[in-house]
Amino acid sequence: MTPDHINPVGVAPDAMLDLELSDNRTTPVPTSALEESQVSDPFRQESPTLPGSAGEHLLQRAYGSEKRARRFYDDQVLDRLNAEMKEFIGRMELAFVATSDARGECDSSLRAGPPGFIEVLDDQHVCYPEYRGNGVMASLGNISENPHVGILLVDFVTDLIGLHVNGKARIVEDADLRAIYPALPSEFDRGRTPERWVVVQVEEAYIHCRKHIPRMMPVLRERTWGTDDVKRKGGDYFGAKGMPRPWHVVTA
Repeated sequence: MTPDHINPVGVAPDAMLDLELSDNRTTPVPTSALEESQVSDPFRQESPTLPGSAGEHLLQRAYGSEKRARRFYDDQVLDRLNAEMKEFIGRMELAFVATSDARGECDSSLRAGPPGFIEVLDDQHVCYPEYRGNGVMASLGNISENPHVGILLVDFVTDLIGLHVNGKARIVEDADLRAIYPALPSEFDRGRTPERWVVVQVEEAYIHCRKHIPRMMPVLRERTWGTDDVKRKGGDYFGAKGMPRPWHVVTA
């Protein structure tokens, strides 16, 4: 990181957490047999510096959407957060987090909290807290194998707009992150204290348009917090308990 990064949490730049990962931000198209034989590949990606995956670039060529996609890249995709994005993140109360393991098997999870529960550390780093949960740690387990994450934040109430934040994540224990970012909040919703944080190095940040985002109205709801009672938590809402599972099968 460089000293000119915005640093709202009050830590000296030289003490900032080193989250820069070595692999490239872009995904080059794999060398094909056509390229090796010097034959022109009609779907070859012209610019390896464009955002996104090799697959999306190939399909843009195949389906004739290159110009529209290029306008979107040029007009809407950033490699960092601007002031408007930071303000948006600071008022969001939920986020959808997508991860996958080393084999590419995916998981999507909801994270929620009071406005600003996702902390903006600077223009290229955000973090969100991880609390005691069901102990499965599906998202964290995936991140431990594959650091790539996709975060979607949506304003369903006021502006009907969304923000995608894609990047690479690291798991950092609460005490370790506080030693580097002392201005992290110390008071949390319902008195919960984070056990650890997921810190994301931003690689892509871009809009999710409002065309199909429904408008919702927040209402007050009574919740049962601080309990392990499955019924009170709604933990078996779908009636899964007692149904057969392949990992319960005992073979001789």
